[in-house]
Amino acid sequence: MTEDQTAPRDTPPGRVQHRPVVIVGAGPVGVTAALLLARRGVRGVVLERHRDVYPLPRAVATDDEVRRILQAAGIHEEFAEVARTARGLRLLDARHRVIAEFPRSPHGHHGFPQTSMFDQPELERLLRAALARRPECELWGGVEVTGVRHEGDGGPVRVTVRQGGSEHELSADFVLGCDGAGSITREVVGAVWEDLRFEEHWTVIDVRTSLPVRCWEGVDQVCDPHRPATFMRIGEDRYRWEFRLRDTEHLDHELLRELVAPWADLSDGADFHVIRQAQYTFRARIADRWRRGRIFLLGDAAHLTPPFVGQGLCTGLRDAHNLTWKLARVLQQGADERLLASYERERKPHARQVIRLAVAAGWAMTGGQDSAAALRRAAVGAVCRIPGVTGLANRNLSH
Repeated sequence: MTEDQTAPRDTPPGRVQHRPVVIVGAGPVGVTAALLLARRGVRGVVLERHRDVYPLPRAVATDDEVRRILQAAGIHEEFAEVARTARGLRLLDARHRVIAEFPRSPHGHHGFPQTSMFDQPELERLLRAALARRPECELWGGVEVTGVRHEGDGGPVRVTVRQGGSEHELSADFVLGCDGAGSITREVVGAVWEDLRFEEHWTVIDVRTSLPVRCWEGVDQVCDPHRPATFMRIGEDRYRWEFRLRDTEHLDHELLRELVAPWADLSDGADFHVIRQAQYTFRARIADRWRRGRIFLLGDAAHLTPPFVGQGLCTGLRDAHNLTWKLARVLQQGADERLLASYERERKPHARQVIRLAVAAGWAMTGGQDSAAALRRAAVGAVCRIPGVTGLANRNLSH
Protein backbone atom coordinates (compact mmCIF):
# COMPACT_ATOMS: atom_id res chain seq x y z
CA MET A 1 0.00 0.00 0.00
CA THR A 2 1.28 3.46 -0.83
CA GLU A 3 0.35 6.69 0.90
CA ASP A 4 -2.01 7.80 -1.85
CA GLN A 5 -3.58 4.41 -2.56
CA THR A 6 -7.06 4.76 -4.02
CA ALA A 7 -10.08 2.51 -4.00
CA PRO A 8 -9.97 -0.35 -6.52
CA ARG A 9 -11.48 0.57 -9.86
CA ASP A 10 -12.27 -2.99 -10.93
CA THR A 11 -14.94 -3.79 -8.34
CA PRO A 12 -17.75 -5.58 -10.21
CA PRO A 13 -20.99 -3.58 -10.36
CA GLY A 14 -23.31 -4.45 -7.51
CA ARG A 15 -20.62 -6.16 -5.46
CA VAL A 16 -20.21 -4.78 -1.96
CA GLN A 17 -16.83 -5.14 -0.32
CA HIS A 18 -16.82 -5.97 3.38
CA ARG A 19 -14.39 -4.89 6.08
CA PRO A 20 -14.74 -5.56 9.79
CA VAL A 21 -13.91 -1.89 10.48
CA VAL A 22 -14.19 1.16 8.23
CA ILE A 23 -12.50 4.32 9.48
CA VAL A 24 -13.63 7.64 8.03
CA GLY A 25 -10.75 10.12 8.07
CA ALA A 26 -6.98 9.58 7.81
CA GLY A 27 -5.78 12.21 10.23
CA PRO A 28 -3.61 11.13 13.16
CA VAL A 29 -6.58 9.81 15.15
CA GLY A 30 -7.94 7.70 12.28
CA VAL A 31 -4.59 6.24 11.25
CA THR A 32 -3.60 5.55 14.87
CA ALA A 33 -6.89 3.70 15.35
CA ALA A 34 -6.17 1.68 12.21
CA LEU A 35 -2.69 0.78 13.43
CA LEU A 36 -3.90 -0.24 16.88
CA LEU A 37 -6.52 -2.48 15.29
CA ALA A 38 -4.11 -3.91 12.73
CA ARG A 39 -1.59 -4.81 15.41
CA ARG A 40 -4.37 -6.82 17.07
CA GLY A 41 -5.13 -8.59 13.80
CA VAL A 42 -8.31 -6.66 12.92
CA ARG A 43 -8.79 -5.94 9.21
CA GLY A 44 -10.02 -2.58 8.07
CA VAL A 45 -9.84 0.31 5.63
CA VAL A 46 -9.28 4.03 6.17
CA LEU A 47 -11.14 6.39 3.83
CA GLU A 48 -9.72 9.86 3.17
CA ARG A 49 -10.77 12.47 0.61
CA HIS A 50 -7.25 13.93 0.38
CA ARG A 51 -4.47 11.87 -1.17
CA ASP A 52 -1.57 13.32 0.79
CA VAL A 53 -0.79 14.46 4.30
CA TYR A 54 -1.86 18.05 4.95
CA PRO A 55 1.52 19.83 4.66
CA LEU A 56 1.15 22.61 7.25
CA PRO A 57 1.60 22.24 11.03
CA ARG A 58 -1.40 22.15 13.35
CA ALA A 59 -1.07 20.09 16.55
CA VAL A 60 2.39 20.52 18.11
CA ALA A 61 2.38 18.88 21.57
CA THR A 62 1.83 15.49 23.15
CA ASP A 63 2.29 14.02 26.63
CA ASP A 64 3.90 10.90 28.06
CA GLU A 65 0.67 8.92 28.21
CA VAL A 66 0.06 9.52 24.53
CA ARG A 67 3.68 8.60 23.79
CA ARG A 68 2.71 5.17 25.16
CA ILE A 69 -0.15 5.07 22.67
CA LEU A 70 2.26 5.87 19.83
CA GLN A 71 4.48 3.08 21.12
CA ALA A 72 1.51 0.70 20.98
CA ALA A 73 0.93 1.86 17.40
CA GLY A 74 4.52 0.89 16.54
CA ILE A 75 6.13 4.27 15.84
CA HIS A 76 7.87 5.05 19.15
CA GLU A 77 11.44 5.02 17.86
CA GLU A 78 10.66 7.02 14.72
CA PHE A 79 8.67 9.60 16.68
CA ALA A 80 11.46 10.01 19.25
CA GLU A 81 13.77 11.10 16.43
CA VAL A 82 11.51 14.00 15.39
CA ALA A 83 10.13 15.05 18.82
CA ARG A 84 11.59 17.71 21.09
CA THR A 85 11.28 17.56 24.89
CA ALA A 86 9.66 20.65 26.44
CA ARG A 87 10.16 21.85 30.01
CA GLY A 88 6.50 22.64 30.65
CA LEU A 89 4.13 25.60 30.69
CA ARG A 90 4.53 29.11 32.10
CA LEU A 91 1.94 31.81 32.65
CA LEU A 92 3.38 35.31 32.11
CA ASP A 93 1.92 38.72 32.84
CA ALA A 94 1.72 41.52 30.27
CA ARG A 95 5.37 42.43 30.97
CA HIS A 96 6.42 38.79 30.50
CA ARG A 97 7.12 38.18 34.17
CA VAL A 98 6.40 34.64 35.38
CA ILE A 99 3.13 34.30 37.31
CA ALA A 100 3.08 30.52 37.53
CA GLU A 101 5.12 27.63 36.22
CA PHE A 102 3.95 24.09 35.48
CA PRO A 103 7.17 22.07 35.04
CA ARG A 104 7.08 18.85 33.03
CA SER A 105 9.59 16.09 33.65
CA PRO A 106 11.74 14.61 30.85
CA HIS A 107 11.09 11.25 32.56
CA GLY A 108 7.37 10.88 33.22
CA HIS A 109 5.47 8.08 34.92
CA HIS A 110 4.98 6.36 31.57
CA GLY A 111 8.68 6.32 30.71
CA PHE A 112 8.61 9.24 28.28
CA PRO A 113 8.94 13.04 28.50
CA GLN A 114 5.79 14.54 29.95
CA THR A 115 5.64 17.06 27.11
CA SER A 116 7.03 16.59 23.60
CA MET A 117 6.86 19.10 20.76
CA PHE A 118 6.54 17.87 17.18
CA ASP A 119 5.52 18.74 13.64
CA GLN A 120 2.13 17.22 12.78
CA PRO A 121 2.92 16.50 9.11
CA GLU A 122 5.98 14.52 10.26
CA LEU A 123 3.84 12.55 12.72
CA GLU A 124 1.24 11.81 10.06
CA ARG A 125 3.87 10.59 7.61
CA LEU A 126 5.27 8.24 10.27
CA LEU A 127 1.79 6.89 10.98
CA ARG A 128 1.00 6.34 7.30
CA ALA A 129 4.35 4.67 6.67
CA ALA A 130 3.69 2.29 9.58
CA LEU A 131 0.21 1.54 8.25
CA ALA A 132 1.67 0.80 4.81
CA ARG A 133 3.67 -2.02 6.40
CA ARG A 134 0.57 -3.69 7.83
CA PRO A 135 -1.30 -6.19 5.63
CA GLU A 136 -4.45 -5.96 7.75
CA CYS A 137 -5.47 -2.42 6.81
CA GLU A 138 -5.54 -0.26 3.69
CA LEU A 139 -5.71 3.48 3.23
CA TRP A 140 -7.82 4.71 0.33
CA GLY A 141 -6.94 8.28 -0.57
CA GLY A 142 -8.85 10.52 -2.94
CA VAL A 143 -12.25 9.10 -1.99
CA GLU A 144 -15.18 11.00 -0.50
CA VAL A 145 -17.59 9.37 1.92
CA THR A 146 -21.06 10.36 0.75
CA GLY A 147 -23.23 8.18 2.95
CA VAL A 148 -23.26 6.00 6.07
CA ARG A 149 -26.33 3.98 7.03
CA HIS A 150 -27.32 1.10 9.27
CA GLU A 151 -28.82 -2.07 7.82
CA GLY A 152 -31.22 -2.71 10.69
CA ASP A 153 -30.53 -3.50 14.34
CA GLY A 154 -27.31 -5.44 14.74
CA GLY A 155 -26.74 -5.55 11.00
CA PRO A 156 -23.78 -4.21 9.03
CA VAL A 157 -23.18 -0.55 8.33
CA ARG A 158 -23.18 0.52 4.67
CA VAL A 159 -20.66 3.16 3.61
CA THR A 160 -20.87 4.83 0.19
CA VAL A 161 -17.76 6.45 -1.27
CA ARG A 162 -17.26 8.49 -4.41
CA GLN A 163 -14.06 8.41 -6.43
CA GLY A 164 -14.09 10.65 -9.45
CA GLY A 165 -17.33 9.96 -11.26
CA SER A 166 -17.99 6.52 -9.80
CA GLU A 167 -19.32 5.26 -6.49
CA HIS A 168 -18.39 2.20 -4.43
CA GLU A 169 -20.15 0.67 -1.47
CA LEU A 170 -18.60 -1.00 1.53
CA SER A 171 -20.17 -2.89 4.38
CA ALA A 172 -18.62 -2.89 7.83
CA ASP A 173 -19.23 -4.44 11.20
CA PHE A 174 -18.22 -1.12 12.75
CA VAL A 175 -17.55 2.43 11.51
CA LEU A 176 -15.26 4.88 13.29
CA GLY A 177 -15.89 8.54 12.52
CA CYS A 178 -12.50 10.26 12.73
CA ASP A 179 -13.49 12.92 10.21
CA GLY A 180 -13.04 16.08 12.23
CA ALA A 181 -15.20 19.03 13.20
CA GLY A 182 -17.23 18.86 9.96
CA SER A 183 -17.91 15.14 10.46
CA ILE A 184 -20.45 13.41 8.22
CA THR A 185 -20.54 10.54 10.71
CA ARG A 186 -21.60 12.91 13.50
CA GLU A 187 -24.62 13.81 11.40
CA VAL A 188 -25.43 10.12 10.93
CA VAL A 189 -25.08 9.48 14.65
CA GLY A 190 -27.52 12.34 15.21
CA ALA A 191 -25.21 14.10 17.66
CA VAL A 192 -25.40 17.82 18.32
CA TRP A 193 -22.78 20.07 19.86
CA GLU A 194 -22.99 21.10 23.50
CA ASP A 195 -21.42 24.55 23.71
CA LEU A 196 -19.01 24.82 26.66
CA ARG A 197 -18.94 28.59 26.31
CA PHE A 198 -15.64 29.61 24.81
CA GLU A 199 -15.23 31.17 21.37
CA GLU A 200 -12.40 33.52 20.42
CA HIS A 201 -10.69 34.54 17.19
CA TRP A 202 -6.92 34.06 17.10
CA THR A 203 -4.14 34.10 14.55
CA VAL A 204 -1.56 31.30 14.50
CA ILE A 205 1.89 31.98 13.03
CA ASP A 206 4.38 29.18 12.36
CA VAL A 207 7.90 30.39 11.62
CA ARG A 208 11.30 29.06 10.61
CA THR A 209 14.21 31.35 11.50
CA SER A 210 17.92 31.34 12.32
CA LEU A 211 17.51 34.54 14.36
CA PRO A 212 18.33 34.44 18.07
CA VAL A 213 14.92 34.01 19.71
CA ARG A 214 14.48 34.72 23.41
CA CYS A 215 12.64 31.66 24.56
CA TRP A 216 12.14 29.21 27.36
CA GLU A 217 12.29 25.57 26.30
CA GLY A 218 8.60 25.12 26.94
CA VAL A 219 5.30 26.89 26.29
CA ASP A 220 4.72 30.50 27.38
CA GLN A 221 1.20 31.87 27.73
CA VAL A 222 0.93 35.64 28.12
CA CYS A 223 -1.97 36.59 30.40
CA ASP A 224 -2.69 40.04 29.03
CA PRO A 225 -6.34 41.05 28.55
CA HIS A 226 -5.26 43.49 25.83
CA ARG A 227 -3.01 41.07 23.92
CA PRO A 228 -3.15 37.44 25.11
CA ALA A 229 -0.59 35.27 23.36
CA THR A 230 1.07 31.86 23.30
CA PHE A 231 4.65 31.16 22.26
CA MET A 232 6.57 27.92 21.94
CA ARG A 233 9.62 26.41 20.30
CA ILE A 234 8.71 23.41 18.16
CA GLY A 235 12.03 22.40 16.61
CA GLU A 236 15.64 23.45 16.15
CA ASP A 237 14.66 26.50 14.08
CA ARG A 238 10.86 26.28 14.31
CA TYR A 239 8.63 28.48 16.46
CA ARG A 240 4.93 29.17 16.90
CA TRP A 241 3.16 32.33 18.06
CA GLU A 242 -0.56 32.61 18.70
CA PHE A 243 -2.18 36.01 19.26
CA ARG A 244 -5.71 37.18 19.77
CA LEU A 245 -6.34 39.92 17.22
CA ARG A 246 -8.73 42.79 17.65
CA ASP A 247 -11.69 42.95 15.29
CA THR A 248 -10.20 45.87 13.34
CA GLU A 249 -6.70 44.41 12.96
CA HIS A 250 -5.10 42.80 9.93
CA LEU A 251 -1.80 41.01 10.35
CA ASP A 252 0.76 42.75 8.11
CA HIS A 253 4.56 42.86 8.45
CA GLU A 254 4.55 45.90 10.72
CA LEU A 255 2.08 44.37 13.14
CA LEU A 256 3.97 41.06 13.04
CA ARG A 257 7.20 42.89 13.92
CA GLU A 258 5.45 44.59 16.84
CA LEU A 259 3.88 41.36 18.10
CA VAL A 260 7.05 39.24 18.12
CA ALA A 261 9.35 42.04 19.37
CA PRO A 262 9.48 40.64 22.94
CA TRP A 263 11.04 37.47 21.50
CA ALA A 264 12.90 38.44 18.30
CA ASP A 265 14.10 41.53 16.42
CA LEU A 266 12.65 41.53 12.90
CA SER A 267 14.97 44.04 11.28
CA ASP A 268 14.71 44.51 7.54
CA GLY A 269 16.18 41.54 5.72
CA ALA A 270 16.03 39.28 8.78
CA ASP A 271 15.89 35.54 8.17
CA PHE A 272 12.29 35.03 9.26
CA HIS A 273 10.24 32.69 7.09
CA VAL A 274 6.52 32.44 7.84
CA ILE A 275 5.50 28.85 7.10
CA ARG A 276 1.86 29.44 7.89
CA GLN A 277 -0.32 32.26 9.12
CA ALA A 278 -3.95 31.33 9.67
CA GLN A 279 -7.00 32.72 11.43
CA TYR A 280 -8.78 30.34 13.79
CA THR A 281 -11.85 30.44 15.97
CA PHE A 282 -10.99 28.52 19.13
CA ARG A 283 -14.12 26.74 20.39
CA ALA A 284 -15.07 24.50 23.31
CA ARG A 285 -17.68 21.91 22.36
CA ILE A 286 -18.57 18.29 23.03
CA ALA A 287 -21.02 16.06 21.16
CA ASP A 288 -24.05 15.02 23.20
CA ARG A 289 -23.70 11.43 21.99
CA TRP A 290 -20.68 9.55 20.63
CA ARG A 291 -22.36 6.46 19.26
CA ARG A 292 -25.31 5.20 17.29
CA GLY A 293 -25.41 1.42 17.07
CA ARG A 294 -22.16 0.37 15.42
CA ILE A 295 -21.04 3.88 14.45
CA PHE A 296 -18.68 5.72 16.81
CA LEU A 297 -17.23 9.23 16.98
CA LEU A 298 -13.59 9.91 17.86
CA GLY A 299 -11.36 12.98 18.04
CA ASP A 300 -12.61 16.31 16.73
CA ALA A 301 -15.78 14.62 15.50
CA ALA A 302 -16.68 14.18 19.18
CA HIS A 303 -15.05 17.16 20.93
CA LEU A 304 -13.37 20.50 20.23
CA THR A 305 -11.02 22.11 22.72
CA PRO A 306 -9.09 25.38 22.77
CA PRO A 307 -5.36 24.64 22.40
CA PHE A 308 -4.19 26.25 25.63
CA VAL A 309 -3.17 23.07 27.50
CA GLY A 310 -1.97 21.13 24.43
CA GLN A 311 -4.50 18.32 24.80
CA GLY A 312 -6.57 18.51 21.59
CA LEU A 313 -4.88 15.74 19.62
CA CYS A 314 -3.97 13.88 22.82
CA THR A 315 -7.65 13.57 23.69
CA GLY A 316 -8.44 12.11 20.28
CA LEU A 317 -5.61 9.59 20.49
CA ARG A 318 -6.92 8.49 23.89
CA ASP A 319 -10.29 7.91 22.22
CA ALA A 320 -8.63 5.63 19.67
CA HIS A 321 -6.71 3.70 22.32
CA ASN A 322 -9.79 3.21 24.49
CA LEU A 323 -12.09 1.98 21.73
CA THR A 324 -9.80 -0.16 19.58
CA TRP A 325 -8.90 -2.82 22.14
CA LYS A 326 -12.60 -3.25 22.91
CA LEU A 327 -13.47 -3.63 19.23
CA ALA A 328 -10.70 -6.20 18.89
CA ARG A 329 -12.13 -8.18 21.82
CA VAL A 330 -15.58 -8.16 20.22
CA LEU A 331 -14.37 -9.03 16.72
CA GLN A 332 -11.56 -11.44 17.55
CA GLN A 333 -12.61 -13.06 20.80
CA GLY A 334 -16.41 -12.89 20.72
CA ALA A 335 -16.74 -10.49 23.64
CA ASP A 336 -20.22 -9.15 24.33
CA GLU A 337 -20.90 -5.93 22.43
CA ARG A 338 -22.07 -4.36 25.68
CA LEU A 339 -18.36 -3.84 26.35
CA LEU A 340 -18.45 -1.06 23.74
CA ALA A 341 -20.87 0.98 25.84
CA SER A 342 -17.97 1.75 28.16
CA TYR A 343 -16.23 3.80 25.45
CA GLU A 344 -18.43 6.89 25.73
CA ARG A 345 -18.96 6.35 29.45
CA GLU A 346 -15.20 6.48 30.07
CA ARG A 347 -14.00 8.94 27.46
CA LYS A 348 -16.67 11.63 27.49
CA PRO A 349 -16.18 12.78 31.12
CA HIS A 350 -12.41 12.91 30.62
CA ALA A 351 -12.76 14.96 27.42
CA ARG A 352 -15.13 17.34 29.20
CA GLN A 353 -12.63 17.86 32.05
CA VAL A 354 -9.79 18.54 29.61
CA ILE A 355 -11.90 21.07 27.71
CA ARG A 356 -12.85 22.84 30.93
CA LEU A 357 -9.19 23.09 31.95
CA ALA A 358 -8.33 24.54 28.52
CA VAL A 359 -11.18 27.04 28.83
CA ALA A 360 -9.92 28.06 32.28
CA ALA A 361 -6.46 28.62 30.82
CA GLY A 362 -8.00 30.67 28.03
CA TRP A 363 -9.89 32.89 30.46
CA ALA A 364 -6.71 33.32 32.51
CA MET A 365 -4.90 34.55 29.41
CA THR A 366 -7.60 37.03 28.50
CA GLY A 367 -8.40 38.10 32.06
CA GLY A 368 -4.89 39.11 33.06
CA GLN A 369 -2.76 38.45 36.14
CA ASP A 370 -5.60 38.10 38.67
CA SER A 371 -7.33 35.46 36.56
CA ALA A 372 -4.04 33.65 36.04
CA ALA A 373 -3.43 33.56 39.80
CA ALA A 374 -6.93 32.14 40.30
CA LEU A 375 -6.21 29.47 37.71
CA ARG A 376 -2.97 28.58 39.48
CA ARG A 377 -4.86 28.03 42.75
CA ALA A 378 -7.67 26.07 41.10
CA ALA A 379 -5.32 23.92 39.05
CA VAL A 380 -3.92 22.13 42.09
CA GLY A 381 -7.23 20.34 42.61
CA ALA A 382 -8.61 20.33 39.09
CA VAL A 383 -5.58 18.99 37.28
CA CYS A 384 -5.04 16.22 39.82
CA ARG A 385 -8.49 14.87 38.99
CA ILE A 386 -7.80 14.50 35.26
CA PRO A 387 -6.08 11.23 34.33
CA GLY A 388 -3.36 11.75 31.76
CA VAL A 389 -2.90 15.41 32.66
CA THR A 390 -1.91 14.98 36.30
CA GLY A 391 1.75 15.74 35.62
CA LEU A 392 0.82 19.40 35.28
CA ALA A 393 0.23 19.60 39.01
CA ASN A 394 3.24 20.10 41.24
CA ARG A 395 4.23 21.91 44.40
CA ASN A 396 5.04 25.14 42.51
CA LEU A 397 1.34 25.63 41.78
CA SER A 398 0.53 26.49 45.36
CA HIS A 399 3.11 29.28 45.64
